[in-house]
Amino acid sequence: MQDPTPERDRSARPAEERQGVAAGPAAAASGASWLQRVFEEVRGSSQLSVAPAEPPPVTVVAVERYLAAAPPPPAAAPQYWYDVTIADGACQQRCYLAPHLNGLVQRAHLRAGARLRLTRCAYLYDEKRLNYGFLCLEGLERAGGAAPAAAPGARRRPPPLRGEKKHYLPLWNNEDPYGDIWVAEKPPAPVDVDVSKLTSLGQLEMTWRSRVHFQPLLVRVLHKSRLRYYGKPDKKLDMPYQAYFEVADGSGMMSMVLWNSLCPEWYNSMKVGTVLLLEQYAIKTSYPFKTQPTPGDSQMKRFATIEISLNVRDPPTKISIIPEEMVKPEWGLPEVKYRFITRSELDDLPNNHSCDVIGLVTFVGRAERARKREHGEDFWLYRWAHAIDGTSDQPFILELFATSQPDVFEHIHPMTYLVCTQMRVVRDITENPSRTIYLTTSNESQMFITGWHKGQPYTKDAKVKNFIQWTKTQSEADQMKKTVIGGYYPFPRPPNNFLRYCKNNKVESILKAIGEMGREIEDLHYREHKRIAIQGIISAIRYIRCSNAAEDASRVEPAQKDTSQSVESSAMSKEDCVRKRKTRNLQNKEVKSLLGGHCSPGEQHQHQAPLTKSSVKRKITHGLRTDTEHLNEFQHEDFVQDKNGQAVSESLQYCADQEGMSDIPETEETGRTCDSWQSDLWAQVKDKLMKYLHHSTVFPESIPRKFDYVHKDLLMQQYNLHAAVHQPKEYRSDKNISEFKSASGLGYYEVTVLGINHDVAIDVAFLPLFCPEDTHLFRIEDIQNDKLLSCMSCISACQQKASSNGGIHDMFPLSSEIVKAAMDLDGKHVVCILDVCHLGDDKVEVFLSKIYKTVEPDVLDPV
Repeated sequence: MQDPTPERDRSARPAEERQGVAAGPAAAASGASWLQRVFEEVRGSSQLSVAPAEPPPVTVVAVERYLAAAPPPPAAAPQYWYDVTIADGACQQRCYLAPHLNGLVQRAHLRAGARLRLTRCAYLYDEKRLNYGFLCLEGLERAGGAAPAAAPGARRRPPPLRGEKKHYLPLWNNEDPYGDIWVAEKPPAPVDVDVSKLTSLGQLEMTWRSRVHFQPLLVRVLHKSRLRYYGKPDKKLDMPYQAYFEVADGSGMMSMVLWNSLCPEWYNSMKVGTVLLLEQYAIKTSYPFKTQPTPGDSQMKRFATIEISLNVRDPPTKISIIPEEMVKPEWGLPEVKYRFITRSELDDLPNNHSCDVIGLVTFVGRAERARKREHGEDFWLYRWAHAIDGTSDQPFILELFATSQPDVFEHIHPMTYLVCTQMRVVRDITENPSRTIYLTTSNESQMFITGWHKGQPYTKDAKVKNFIQWTKTQSEADQMKKTVIGGYYPFPRPPNNFLRYCKNNKVESILKAIGEMGREIEDLHYREHKRIAIQGIISAIRYIRCSNAAEDASRVEPAQKDTSQSVESSAMSKEDCVRKRKTRNLQNKEVKSLLGGHCSPGEQHQHQAPLTKSSVKRKITHGLRTDTEHLNEFQHEDFVQDKNGQAVSESLQYCADQEGMSDIPETEETGRTCDSWQSDLWAQVKDKLMKYLHHSTVFPESIPRKFDYVHKDLLMQQYNLHAAVHQPKEYRSDKNISEFKSASGLGYYEVTVLGINHDVAIDVAFLPLFCPEDTHLFRIEDIQNDKLLSCMSCISACQQKASSNGGIHDMFPLSSEIVKAAMDLDGKHVVCILDVCHLGDDKVEVFLSKIYKTVEPDVLDPV
């Protein structure tokens, strides 16, 4: 249905808005603003383009997105355009970003609060309007320094500069309301309800075909969907929004659809539980493929053949909100009912079961995005969370997609009470059911956190009251110890069988060549997460201690460019590597450890000669110094012969108990612990590679952190997406994200995967995400089917426990068990599942998540 809102007379706007200039207090002063001078210069240029000489830094005030116009066929153009507001201290100016620079926004190089220099700009006239033009940014470069504490304030946002759209979209997804066109809440107005003139939903279903005009309806909202944006570049509709509601009266329940321009006006005000008086509405046949919420009252009749349509015309709907205190019992409106479950009940529920949950948040992950369609520009926005309710020693694991409630989604943090409605159970009955079960949001889910619960209908539910009573018995200090925020969260784990991972897709469409990884990473957008499967051979493993992690984190430019380097350009001698690491360490003495300061930042990583199969045998040391009686004595290794007749350690590297460690092997040649292994094949081919990709850096943003309530605003800002509009910091903190205590281990592993044609290789990271048992964030048994990965995780877990008990900090992590597991894969083709996420700028994390061993051409088994 077309939006009837008339086109605004843009020629009547102030000159500053018509030219893309936001008037500021100093804008009128001649020569006071560098931006103003550039604007006048480019508009007066015969070429309508200038390259400013020695441009000063400017601050990005806002980066805003809107639907692009469709180009004439067969031309191709981006689906979205961006307007960028920049400020020089005297005034601010809104500019159009040339489409060839869109990637700067999509990869978070260009973002609100950033400092940049304008190296080239142009003036663009809109040929369809009189005297209308705007500045176009064509060349930008980064500038040093931080954004000012308070950039010039932005008032009501005018319409986008280019095209005919009247509003901006949220920067990172299409589901959230964005901008001041979205009314926060419509105040209830006094309404005189004449019951004698009302009709019911049941009567409508029987008589709608014989009527054109319908009597007023009095209904209560029982369910609310997220917003749906259906704009397309070739459509002229300016407000292409839609939202479904399920409304009910005493006769039953029916769908109601809010269309187009009514969405910004009414969507935020129509809450679950709200009572509405509807007049001058339309009735239409129901759309058969829309999602259906599960009603709290299973006995309620559903009228599924028709739906109520609310629009600004045909006919112009009149909507009134009835305050709850004015609702009369004799109206017979049903109460909102829920289907709350406890965590102890979850394990018995079937897949896709609908339920509501309440819990105390113990973990919340960073906001990430998943592409809706391959090569498209639209993304789903989501994050993971854990919540406990006291009925089980396991938490709810929650996959939370954006529900058109950005004020809630962005403020979920540990220690808040979280309510999620209309959640769906996800479980793989072919796997361990109790381990793989989690809950995900549906189209009708709503989320509420502390500060939003007052007045919500669920506060009357018995299980909600029981949860509140349980929280009163808990120690806040004890619960705080279990809290974690942000970082890499590898859930759900890939299944145990690769064919199950592929499901119905062809293996050829799932697998990527290692040589294609460069392009895959280049095409990632900001906070986009995806899983990639590659074939290869595990060829080398190196342990990176926390001192190395600190050095990696302290790089001035932590760019992890996806370079397809030749061996000649990428190879570096061990001496050069050590020298460069020492130089970085000296230059960044103040940088704390990336992994939470478990080790001194001044410790230097010792590069040891890689272990080949011929140097696996190690001598045993009994007299290692310990600082605690909790460490068990190290046991002798027993040697057995592998299939090639070489000596291999058989000692188990698993914890004997909560406070124990097994032996720590050393190299015979040096008498010192060794932190790397390589296969004979790798030694033969590593200097002959055509391409060698390096993506094993672990960034501070990848590390889960212990939650700190004092700095919760800083932590939430770190793990949310960059805001569209720059906001001066409302919190005072000099802390860096690296200074917050790590919730994972003391280091990580660099794993080299060689291509099956022996011509390309890639370094990726494996992060042993071990957390204290009472956090239930990560469990070693989650990867128990991967012998190599479980060995590496277990050793890190032992090391973590020993360290927390005052034991040795720099223990040997590359145990004989790890080496044996690696040697079992030596020369064998495997499928590696990689978790890849773009963290902004040039930072891309690439983590090894699963290894499958290929036994037969058509049979794929877990390692």
